[in-house]
Amino acid sequence: MGILSRLRSLAMGMDYKETFWMACDSTEQLRAEYGPFHTRVEAEAEARRLGFSYLLRYEHMLDENEEIQEVRCIFLELPGTVTAEVALISLHTRCATCGVSATHDKAWQAEVWADIHEFENSRHRVRLFEHARGKGLKEIAGWRG
Repeated sequence: MGILSRLRSLAMGMDYKETFWMACDSTEQLRAEYGPFHTRVEAEAEARRLGFSYLLRYEHMLDENEEIQEVRCIFLELPGTVTAEVALISLHTRCATCGVSATHDKAWQAEVWADIHEFENSRHRVRLFEHARGKGLKEIAGWRG
């Protein structure tokens, strides 16, 4: 919607709809989202680059004071994408004391990173998480026990 039609809508007391787009990997509540983008074309290009299968369109209904009155979320599955049967898993370490984090492909890399961090910072404790696309982060308890 252009600026003139927006001003016309506001002058007539009508609500204004603001739309933006996100690239996302699933329709689950714990999903990865990337964006926002002003156009569907931008979001779709980024989703394909990231290997995501969905777009998410957010619509904010604003009143005359530009306050959000309603939010609508609409998922669109991208044509020609194949959702993976097997979820890709990455490992994430995060220090519970200082918040420093890192991403790893292999478990031994996470363990080496944790050993170095805890050696250089006494009394720090590193936690390990696994991230499966569409499932979010899950802590692996007792991974160093």
